[in-house]
Amino acid sequence: MNQHARLDQAPIPFIDLAAQRRRLGPAVDAAVARVLEHCQFVMGPEVLTFERDLAAFCGAKYAVSCASGTDALLMVLMARGIGPGDAVLCPSFTFCATAEVVALLGATPVYVDVDAASFNIDPQNLGAALAAAKAAGLKPKAIIPVDLFGLPADHDAIAAFAAAENLFVLDDAAQGFGGTYQGRNIGTLAGATATSFFPAKPLGCYGDGGAILTDDADLVELLKSIRAHGQGSDRYDNVRLGITGRLDTIQAAVLIEKLKIFPEEIEARDRAARRYNDALRDVAIVPETGNDRSVWAQYTLRLKPGTRDGFAAALKAEGVPTAIYYPKPLHRQTAYKQHPQPKGGLPVSDRLAEEVISLPMHGYLEPDVQDRVIDATRRALKNA
Repeated sequence: MNQHARLDQAPIPFIDLAAQRRRLGPAVDAAVARVLEHCQFVMGPEVLTFERDLAAFCGAKYAVSCASGTDALLMVLMARGIGPGDAVLCPSFTFCATAEVVALLGATPVYVDVDAASFNIDPQNLGAALAAAKAAGLKPKAIIPVDLFGLPADHDAIAAFAAAENLFVLDDAAQGFGGTYQGRNIGTLAGATATSFFPAKPLGCYGDGGAILTDDADLVELLKSIRAHGQGSDRYDNVRLGITGRLDTIQAAVLIEKLKIFPEEIEARDRAARRYNDALRDVAIVPETGNDRSVWAQYTLRLKPGTRDGFAAALKAEGVPTAIYYPKPLHRQTAYKQHPQPKGGLPVSDRLAEEVISLPMHGYLEPDVQDRVIDATRRALKNA
């Protein structure tokens, strides 16, 4: 057998949730069993415990759990009174939920182009997006930067722009929670931070879940009301519009156990990313983090346009999965393409959509398995 990976080797999982399950199985089973015993399935004691643990983890004063990362974004915008006639600046190169929540409230997402190296909002493009919002007759109210693929956005520059223009900053950290920006934890970098516990996220539960981190006590009270149908003094006194946005107790119990080992998993992800970078930097554009820490929700390469499909097929033939995040920016999607964008368009977002491809990444990526990915990647790129 030559250097090529054996074709009969077992396929590599893109995200190995089963490996984490093997590690945490007894602890999670016991945690779930406790919930089944006390039967407080909605807002049981584990929910409050998890909220306290989550806030303490990142250094925020408060954490408000909810049913999903999308609900986390939506609830903050509802609490801020965002609605028709308002503009919210957000990247086009992201998952649709970032703009979806804006549109659901009757407000208008206005797209900002991103930085090619970080995949995140380029602060230098905020002015053009703001001008596009005003040209459309909208009132700019907020910015939603996204910590894409686990790497923090340039929060200081975004905060400075927001302060100058009187805009609220809602950090979409669905992929970034656990990362650090200039030594500060995600969850403490904006007026509010939304995150997701979808199972594939770095900190994921066994279903859907999310949370909002903030230091604003008044915002917390509004969020707690909104997530329970807008209730006031009791459940039948509804003082505002709300949603059913609660995190269920079983998911909170799972997350309590997962949060305990999250720091170790972040370190393991970082080690794996460094190995990828060292091995692939000479054959592809690899993601660099500078002085910040990514949680590597995805490990994403940039390839020459036109080579990606062949690359993915070559890896698939060797049992190595890949994924494309994202093949179509929001401004080219049917549900979102009508929203304003800067003069000159969003060329970086368009280019990245043709270049990006992600390799397997998780906290249980063993060196021998990663070597298979690296070897297959180098062969495919050499033959591209």
